Amino acid sequence: MKNIVEVRNLGIDFKVRDGFFRAVDNISFDIQTNKTLALVGESGSGKSVTAMSIMQLLPIPQAMYLKDSSIKFNGKQIINASKKELLSIRGNIISMVFQEPMTSLNPYHKVGNQITESVLLHTNVSKKQAKDEAIELMKLVEIDEVQRRFNSYPHELSGGQRQRIMIAMALVNKPKLLIADEPTTALDVTIQAQILDLMSKLKKDLGMSILFITHDLGLVKEFSDQVCVMQNGKIVENGDTQSVFDNPQHTYTQKLLSAEPEPKEDINNNEDPLIEIKNLNVYYNMPNINFFKKNRFHAVKDTSLNIYKNTTIGLVGESGSGKSTLGKAIANLTKFEGEISFNGKQIKDSSKEIKKHIQIVFQDPYGSLSPRMTVGEIIGEGLGVHFKLSKAETQKRIDKVLTDVGIDLNAKNKYPHEFSGGQRQRIAIARSLIMNPSFMILDEPTSALDRSIQIQVINLLKDIQDEYKLTYLFISHDLKVIRSMSDYIFVMKDGKIVESGLSDQVFDYPKEKYTKKLLSAALRYASD
Repeated sequence: MKNIVEVRNLGIDFKVRDGFFRAVDNISFDIQTNKTLALVGESGSGKSVTAMSIMQLLPIPQAMYLKDSSIKFNGKQIINASKKELLSIRGNIISMVFQEPMTSLNPYHKVGNQITESVLLHTNVSKKQAKDEAIELMKLVEIDEVQRRFNSYPHELSGGQRQRIMIAMALVNKPKLLIADEPTTALDVTIQAQILDLMSKLKKDLGMSILFITHDLGLVKEFSDQVCVMQNGKIVENGDTQSVFDNPQHTYTQKLLSAEPEPKEDINNNEDPLIEIKNLNVYYNMPNINFFKKNRFHAVKDTSLNIYKNTTIGLVGESGSGKSTLGKAIANLTKFEGEISFNGKQIKDSSKEIKKHIQIVFQDPYGSLSPRMTVGEIIGEGLGVHFKLSKAETQKRIDKVLTDVGIDLNAKNKYPHEFSGGQRQRIAIARSLIMNPSFMILDEPTSALDRSIQIQVINLLKDIQDEYKLTYLFISHDLKVIRSMSDYIFVMKDGKIVESGLSDQVFDYPKEKYTKKLLSAALRYASD
């Protein structure tokens, strides 16, 4: 079969403070015509740098290609190609879809206009023809209500819809190669399935090749024809997908394939409810269509549930189902109607004492940790608000909680950007843990992490739950992680709890059609 891309002896160095860092180390691979090659590995393995080199988007001279490095597209060398040649390739023959469309789309322009602009940039047509082409591309990527969505801003679309818009922009010139860099990481399992089905359909219809970059081996097995496994800048295993999965040769590949979270053991719970929620409703104000009538979005609808001490509640559902809003209401971070009590006290009347006992760990620790503060300052900040402690006692508490979450004490004076994603999440957990809370809300705390790092964080959360006698509300769209963490499962859809029960009961014997749909989509990408 003909190769559309041939990479040979590719080596890339980056200039750093104390010399050079080798990001990609002498790798070779081919992408075949009308086939999907998956590039797999943990964060920092060199996957995205490799993809950027194919697009020739690396920052030269900070990044340098080593001697003998070669990247050929349709037999033509593209390393050190002229600016004119690269402009004819980028967006025309090779296109790229990035992981987070919200940061790639312009927040000030309607999505339809952004696609139209891409058409005008790459083709010689009138504005009307470009708009018509943009609408056809939106239909091609199966956007619903095209006319309405055409005039929407990025923030008015769901994650799945934004990713479809990015794919539409990438398909303006029907490229020969589509590079998809973690295109489904932050999406729900059902939306993930839709996006991958769409990309498979487009590959077939347009005769396109795909370079698929991911750390999720379950997706690789379902979606790719060939797979390259990367570790520390090197390709350690390369072959057709079925062979690699059935008979992995390298120990690192074997480690990735075996990195699956274990289901939580059954509990015998005789505890009292820590949190009681009765008839909870949350509304958000929307832009007024009618001057005389307020327009409100009903985010959480008449919800009642109990959360018992020393247990973990898993809260699942698609984006927009109300999961995070429910968590914010429990933390008293958004207005609500109804009753939420913590240890028998209404949180609407909550004092600093109750706030101290309810802590949140967010999805993106890089966004929630101040870049201007050291790790020690970040973790100890809450102590100054809620406790009167000496400097020595404060440092003692900081040291203990850092040890508990597995961070070296010598790292206290470092800044967040000097840590990996998994380490930053440990720091975010430590910041909450130091307050000695009774209840922690974990909002998608592992979704952006590699599977092996996910398992480390999950095991950490289980260990500190036992030691600190914590109660968790664990919000996630990753059902494997939910099953590993949760004693009870609550399934949310359109602001309502549609199913609940013990974890094993919900997973093994789901009753609701919606729950079965979620489980079916998750099991489809099981990597075992």
